[in-house]
Amino acid sequence: MENITIKIISDTKELPTFPQCNFFHSTELFTIFERSPAHTPFMVFAIGNDGRIIAHLLTVMRRRGSFFPPYLYTHAHIYGEGEYEEGCDRAALFNMMLLAITRKLRYRLCLYIEISDMSHKMFGYKQLRRAGYFPVQWMEIHQSLHSMPPEQRLSAKMRKLIRKGMKKGAVTHETEDECEIRAFYKIMRGYNLSKFRRFTPPYEWFVELAHSESGRVFITTYKGKVIGGCACVYSDGDAYVWYAASLRKSYPRVRPDVLTIWHAISYAHQCGYAHIRFMDVGLPFSRNPLREFILKFGGKPVSTYRWFRFSLSWVNRLLSWFSL
Repeated sequence: MENITIKIISDTKELPTFPQCNFFHSTELFTIFERSPAHTPFMVFAIGNDGRIIAHLLTVMRRRGSFFPPYLYTHAHIYGEGEYEEGCDRAALFNMMLLAITRKLRYRLCLYIEISDMSHKMFGYKQLRRAGYFPVQWMEIHQSLHSMPPEQRLSAKMRKLIRKGMKKGAVTHETEDECEIRAFYKIMRGYNLSKFRRFTPPYEWFVELAHSESGRVFITTYKGKVIGGCACVYSDGDAYVWYAASLRKSYPRVRPDVLTIWHAISYAHQCGYAHIRFMDVGLPFSRNPLREFILKFGGKPVSTYRWFRFSLSWVNRLLSWFSL
C-alpha cells in the first residue's frame, strides 16, 4: 500500500483521538499497562496520506525475571491483529505494523515476541512467516451464552459442586478493594510460580483493571478469607477470562475454582454478553487438566496458533524448525 505512514507511540499524552472498539487495542488498556510497573505499551498507527488513522495495534513489553538464565529479560505480547477501518487491506496494513513493531522491539533488546488471540487461526500467516515468526499449536475454549442459559450446559455433578460450595458459605463477588485484590494476587502468583511460561502481572495491574470501565476482578471468599479469584475483561460483546487461580487443593470441599469460574460465566450471561472466552488453556496435549476442567462448564475447545519470534536468530531458527 502506498502513502501509508507507520507511527509508534509509547506515551499516553501523545496518543491522538481515534476510533476504537476492541479493548485489547484501546487507549484504556494502554493506560492500564502504562500505570503498571515493568510494563511499557506501544501503540502502532497506520496513517493515510490525509492524516486519518486507518489501523492501530497495541503491543506491551514486560520486564520479567526467572530462576534460570537469562535471569532478567523482556518479552512482548500482542493480543490479536489490531483494529482496521472498513474496506482497507487488513493483511497489508498488518504486515506494515508488524514489521515496524518487530524492528522497534529488536532495538529495545526484547528477548521474544508473542502474538495470541487472533480472530482467525490463519490470519496473517504469510506475513508472520516472512517476518520470522513461527506458530505453535494452542488451545482456547469458547462458550456460547446466547443460545441457551449456561445452567443448562452444566452436568449434574457440576451443579452439585456449585450448590455444595455455596451451602458451605463460600461467596464470589466483584471487588475493587485493594486488600482483597492483593490476596488474590498472592494466590495468582503462587499458582504461576512453578509454571515457567505463565506470566503474572504485578499487583498494580489488577488494581488498575478492577477500576477500569471494561475490566472486573471477582474474588471467592470463605470464612472471611480470599481463596480464589479471576480477572475478566469485556470487549466487542464478548467476555474474556484473562487470569484465574484458587486454593483448590487447600479447600477441596468448597471448590473455589468451580465457584469462581461459574460466577464469571453467570455474570457475563446476566450482562448480555454473547460468548465467554478463556484466553489461555495451554498447549493441546492429550491430557490437559485445565482444559478438561473448563470444558465441564459446557464450552467448546478451539484450536488456534500462538506466534513467537526470538531475537537470537539461531534460537529462533531452532525453535521454528521444531514447530514445523
